[in-house]
Amino acid sequence: MNKITSNNIFYFFILLVTAVTLNACNSSSSSSHHNNSSTEAVKPTFKQHWGKGFTEVHRTFKNGLSFSDYGYQLEPDWRLTFLSDDSVNIYNPATKTWGHAPILFDHDSIFNIAWSYLRLKKQTKDSIIFQVMKVEGRILTRDQSIVYMTLYSDDYIKNVLHTNAESLIHPSRKDSLFVQQMVKKANADTSKAFAGRQPATFKPRNKLCTINRKTTSAENKKESGLLADYLLPEYDVVINNAYEDFSYSFTVLADEKGKLFFVRSINFSYAEFEARTNKTLRAIVNGYLTGYLDVTPASTLGMPHSSIVIMHVKGIKGKKV
Repeated sequence: MNKITSNNIFYFFILLVTAVTLNACNSSSSSSHHNNSSTEAVKPTFKQHWGKGFTEVHRTFKNGLSFSDYGYQLEPDWRLTFLSDDSVNIYNPATKTWGHAPILFDHDSIFNIAWSYLRLKKQTKDSIIFQVMKVEGRILTRDQSIVYMTLYSDDYIKNVLHTNAESLIHPSRKDSLFVQQMVKKANADTSKAFAGRQPATFKPRNKLCTINRKTTSAENKKESGLLADYLLPEYDVVINNAYEDFSYSFTVLADEKGKLFFVRSINFSYAEFEARTNKTLRAIVNGYLTGYLDVTPASTLGMPHSSIVIMHVKGIKGKKV
């Protein structure tokens, strides 16, 4: 097994900042994107769809895949009804409620719909395709706008395809083959480890150890927090009756067989203490965590694979349980 490198952890953190997903932006920034040309483009209309319900059935990257190289899966979750060219009734999957949201035309077939910038790529009587426009500050970054959404009308899904949205929303064969290759690489070389669609899980073997996963609170689920939950799961671990009191945070690799390996500390340490600290952390992983935890490895599309997690481990000396 090849040893994982610190660069592997670095790209996970980079992805937390750069991963592509819907960008919710304040609608007041719309004015900064208008075309300065004296010739105004013709505003597209959704009139043929007024009063019709639409459900998103596919969300993919430009290459047609719904999975990134880091294991991040795009998931369709938009449901909306066009009330006019100026507003929609849209479903909020977080609160499971419907509400009105504005439609603002910007330029070049770009709309701000429900506070997200989308470019209309194609519409037919039964479908709509949007390109998700990535926004940095007040600037649209076209070269990073690589996500596409496909919505079908509810009538088309029910009466023409004779199915339901849940049946249409699933990874494609192309996705399955892509993930299969990722899994093969990650299990042959742990530096290729990636985030699992189902993250690694841990169960204490005895009362000397407790472990709980840290997640972004429901009322504060910002994009960065959700990505962190997905790509780098964090766990709080308490070891009772430890050899001494300690508190460390570090990354751990859980391989496809559930074996744990220390990767690196995420606490600040002076260079002269780094080797000693790493030796201690490696002993905690090989001793306490390996001895006290049953590990179910991460998996994607049912295939187990290596992944990285963050552990915040606290040792309490001499406490009996």
